[in-house]
Amino acid sequence: MENSVKEKATEIVLRLEQAGFKAFWVGGCVRDFLLGREPGDYDIVTSAVPEQMEKLFRRTIPVGRKFGVLIVVEGDHQFQVATFRAEADYRDGRHPDTVSFGDAEADARRRDFTINGLFYDPISKELHDWVGGGQDLGAKLIRTIGSPAERFAEDHLRLLRAVRFAAQLGFQIESETFLAIKAAASKIRGISAERIRDELLKLFQPPHAARGLELLQQSGLLDQILPEIAATRLCEQSPDYHPEGSVFEHLLLMLGHLPAHSDPSLPWAVLLHDVAKPVTATRDPISGSIHFYGHERIGAEMAEAMLERLRFPRKQIEEIVKAVRYHMQFKDVPEMRKATLRRLLLRPTFPLELELHRLDCLGSHGRLDIYDSLVAQSAELEKMPEIVPPLLKGEDLIALGMTPGPALGALLVELRDKQLADELKTPAEALEWAKQRLPGGSKVC
Repeated sequence: MENSVKEKATEIVLRLEQAGFKAFWVGGCVRDFLLGREPGDYDIVTSAVPEQMEKLFRRTIPVGRKFGVLIVVEGDHQFQVATFRAEADYRDGRHPDTVSFGDAEADARRRDFTINGLFYDPISKELHDWVGGGQDLGAKLIRTIGSPAERFAEDHLRLLRAVRFAAQLGFQIESETFLAIKAAASKIRGISAERIRDELLKLFQPPHAARGLELLQQSGLLDQILPEIAATRLCEQSPDYHPEGSVFEHLLLMLGHLPAHSDPSLPWAVLLHDVAKPVTATRDPISGSIHFYGHERIGAEMAEAMLERLRFPRKQIEEIVKAVRYHMQFKDVPEMRKATLRRLLLRPTFPLELELHRLDCLGSHGRLDIYDSLVAQSAELEKMPEIVPPLLKGEDLIALGMTPGPALGALLVELRDKQLADELKTPAEALEWAKQRLPGGSKVC
């Protein structure tokens, strides 16, 4: 399938060149291609203007026609094809006030970083480098094209993109570029929450999530985007439970252990599970121990507010918040009643919570005995599908003569506990038990 995308991207360039226009692959696809990585998508630039492109390609979408940008649809794939252009006067820190069509070199010089300013002709196999991108690619450097201050003033999201590229590619940020990021860090607050969120989603992917967090902190962007996480740097923990040090160090270790193909919510559950520790920290005046009473409850509230601020989808917010809210329950697993334990195992968010617990252990004391026990018990529960649905529902109790209300709800909870404790195993047993709990029946303990 990837070869098919590459072939179609090559065919688009060929068709443009056969019509007498210049055309190149550009940006991230060239960078990834030269690094030996499979590009996620292919962007193409050309000397053709939109009217000329529309005559050459049967299916196009005018996403930014006035800026010379079309989407060319080939089969199931969409390719962004843009006319060579120059841009100027970014008064809002995002959009150019002036756009003019130009040549390939002018188009290269308007781009953000040198490694994204490389042009490649897949027909002649020629690489065009007007900005020193090839040298920086070899040196593993993120460097702006031209003045860092000017490039970041044009689009403030580039501040975050520089950090994301450095983490994602394992590159360093060139010194002048990094100084400019720190100087302009506060400007990131002018960028929409959705654009920031999308960059952070890429930044906190394994295996580079820990380095992403470090670079965010070192650049000053963490204080601007996620000040609640920045506060964890100075939040000490008791060494008997957390020999790794501060909450921030704990988060770095956990992010470093993220599995390759993680649940998309897992990095955020990691980042936010201890977010309330700085605001709940107390120190015992006698023993010197540090406590964070209620941090999971307050943390769940803080996590919800932060994820809403970043415009996360509601469903994802809810599952991350639940993982934060319940993460301290896992330490009590050895003493849990069977019914309580099974309720935990049957929670829809249990897989996410379990993986968060594993990382929590690996990022601190390193013991996985509770995790191993839960994995085994979860496997056993999967062999008991009859446990999953409740034996009786509210309408069953109403049919017995109960009226809707708190008493009915309490009886359902008690009935479910007995089912999860293996004290009631069939609907018939549950019905008989419920009958005896009704007024006039003999209550069974």
